[in-house]
Amino acid sequence: MVQASDEGRVEVINAEGVATIRFFHPKGNSLPGTLLRSLANEVTKIAGDASAKVVVLASEGEAAFCGGASFAELQSIKDKAQGKEFFSGFARLILAMKNCPKFVIARVQSRAVGGGVGLAAAADYALATSVASAKLSELALGIGPFVVGPAVERKVGTAAFTAMTIDYDWRDAAWCKQHGLYNEVYASIPELDAAIAALTKKLAITSPEAMAKLKAIFWQGTEHWPRLLEERAEASGTLVLSDFSRNYIASFSK
Repeated sequence: MVQASDEGRVEVINAEGVATIRFFHPKGNSLPGTLLRSLANEVTKIAGDASAKVVVLASEGEAAFCGGASFAELQSIKDKAQGKEFFSGFARLILAMKNCPKFVIARVQSRAVGGGVGLAAAADYALATSVASAKLSELALGIGPFVVGPAVERKVGTAAFTAMTIDYDWRDAAWCKQHGLYNEVYASIPELDAAIAALTKKLAITSPEAMAKLKAIFWQGTEHWPRLLEERAEASGTLVLSDFSRNYIASFSK
């Protein structure tokens, strides 16, 4: 199944108990609202599909896993309601990943920025290559990693999350593994894909009931996230309208 538009595409392949959700956008696999909605919808569908035992979240190409929010869409935001709705797209996707009773495995083949870091963090297990550096760049935009923050902080801890937010520079894959954002790091994409194939094959024959119960345990303490992420989306949607953010996005887009 492929959902495609001028804003990119989402493809879902379900084979031998492994559901792979793959997305693409020509601007560094960035995420406009259409892709965010498609991704959240597909995760939700797979959550109720008994033929899918485990989920892989992946993107196309080798340059970037995910470039975060679409700058073109950020430029188009006209008011607070529109801003909140855009950032709520990230919230809905993170919540769909959290609520899915199957393990979600992130395939981080290259760099992750902003919302892309959030997707890697919201996965239950993340495998990456050695070139998969990561950064939370939101402060530079005049906002902050508000919506993805809870997922990132849950994975890396408060100190590392604070450091990523304040010193919004790249963290290499070794740093990301050391702090728990990535579980495994491989030297090349073929090695990464081989490891994902081996892991998902093993998980696909485990008990779905046990997996669901384990996942519920892993995510204990996040029951308040729907309201929290809504509040964070509203904060981001307001700040992105500031002159600071407008000027930065405009200068970056030239």
